[in-house]
Amino acid sequence: MNVLVVLIPVAMLLGLGALGAFMWALRSGQYEDHDGAAWRILSSDDDDGPAAMSDEKDAGSGGPRGA
Repeated sequence: MNVLVVLIPVAMLLGLGALGAFMWALRSGQYEDHDGAAWRILSSDDDDGPAAMSDEKDAGSGGPRGA
């Protein structure tokens, strides 16, 4: 029962810390870009996309296609 005297304030401090981190994220603009990730996934400019990686993996795997 004595451990509750320690655990309850620790839980309250952790909760307040999480709330403070969330409020900081809101005020610093972490949630301002609503459409950026949706457009970023459609406009991939790199040459090492999933298709290029799967071709390299299939060619050197020695599996059914490489056999």
